[in-house]
Amino acid sequence: MTTRIDRRFAALRAEGRPALITYVMGGDPDFDTSLSILKALPAAGSDVIELGMPFSDPMADGPAIQAAGLRALKGGQTLARTLELARAFRAGDDDTPIVMMGYYNPIYIYGVERFLTDARAAGIDGLIVVDLPPEMDAELCLPAMRAGLNFIRLATPTTDDRRLPKVLENTSGFVYYVSMTGITGSALPDTSRVGAAVERIKGHTDLPVCVGFGVKTRQQAEAIGRAADGVVVGTAIVNAVANVLGEDGRPTADPAEAVATLVSGLAAGVRDARLASTA
Repeated sequence: MTTRIDRRFAALRAEGRPALITYVMGGDPDFDTSLSILKALPAAGSDVIELGMPFSDPMADGPAIQAAGLRALKGGQTLARTLELARAFRAGDDDTPIVMMGYYNPIYIYGVERFLTDARAAGIDGLIVVDLPPEMDAELCLPAMRAGLNFIRLATPTTDDRRLPKVLENTSGFVYYVSMTGITGSALPDTSRVGAAVERIKGHTDLPVCVGFGVKTRQQAEAIGRAADGVVVGTAIVNAVANVLGEDGRPTADPAEAVATLVSGLAAGVRDARLASTA
């Protein structure tokens, strides 16, 4: 089965450019505002959307994404409402791929089969579940694949050539290369090392390799995009939302506009990446 993710990356290969993948926390700071942000992303240049599932005990999230998750939970966001968010987005956009990203606990509590059925119905295309290693593929990965969802795996600087084939075994859609050890929002590493890592991963798979953790600016997006098939941006987008919230947590300006402005600049960098590499 071909998913929206597969079709999007095929189209981008034909265009000769990498993808811009944008992460937003579902329900941050509230359902309606979060929906308006989602709706603004494709027009601003986002090719794939990662939709965060808020969770009270994240392991890999930095302070900004942790705070976004807590804002969402405080506003009443649940996994069911995050699926509803995707469903509402799909009412006006049937093309942009959506990947739900988060932790296994909320899915386990919701019920795996129920979740997969509801995710498909809501228009979800793939999953990134950061705390399920390949040894636990029977828990969610294999059922997700049978349900027609891509299961996207993370590779890191510490994933060596012995471990990499296991990581890639049931991966589909794309490979998410975490460009550093540590939490989200950390400093961007040496881009030349990122290029070498992407090439090493490509030696083991034909899947697109996308790079994230630490990309904040147009210039960084352009530099990463010269080597990667996609550039993932999360913390910078979450911060763009936080920066227009007052002390009471209510917006003092339009969060969707703030995010769209940032994403437009990042998208321009991603689109310039291959032009710069062939100039």
